[in-house]
Amino acid sequence: MGLLSELPVTAAWAEGLPRDALERVESGLSLREVAAGGALCHIGDPVEHWFGIASGLVKLSVVSAEGKPLTLAGVPSGGWFGEGAVLRDKLWRYSVVAMRDTTAVLMRRATFFWLLENSLPFNRFIIDQLNERLAQFVGSLEAARILTAKERVPRSLALLYNPRLYPGIDRRLHLSQEELGYLAGVSRQVANQSLQQLKAQGIVSIEYGKVTVLDFDALRQFLG
Repeated sequence: MGLLSELPVTAAWAEGLPRDALERVESGLSLREVAAGGALCHIGDPVEHWFGIASGLVKLSVVSAEGKPLTLAGVPSGGWFGEGAVLRDKLWRYSVVAMRDTTAVLMRRATFFWLLENSLPFNRFIIDQLNERLAQFVGSLEAARILTAKERVPRSLALLYNPRLYPGIDRRLHLSQEELGYLAGVSRQVANQSLQQLKAQGIVSIEYGKVTVLDFDALRQFLG
């Protein structure tokens, strides 16, 4: 077996592909190690790959005209992203930065389009991805306008437990309060206060650098 069978990032789109198709897909895959703080791509780079996260955590971010960084989404281990850019753009419209040491899977653009033309499961997967991502961004825009800083923290945490976008995520998430603050666009202190409230409600437990979800149903209530 090849690269796909060895990685936790393997997704539903790969299931059922004939052996010759799998071999062709795997010839279009590569791995990239990115240290914490490093970038998979920057705004303005050519769109040459579709990305999957085998291990680690990345954030998709932009910078405002005033120079203020804005996190659009976080992608943990098991997630694939960038399909919209591959389908639509020649240049990346956001940067992808590793929030901790990360191993990424890169699929060449040509392989991505070959799968679109030859695999119905892949097409369905991409449609689901685009639909979920659209709902995520619409909800994030709404949250940014009507939620308080403390309310954005549990919502950002809940977004990481989307089973369609991130099927490989574990109940225990290696996520520091500072990292959660980055994802929610709040300070570490605000993230800590919000997590303490969630802990008091029995929704999560907290360890150093880790958050464990105890009540998924209660956490998902913050998605609205």
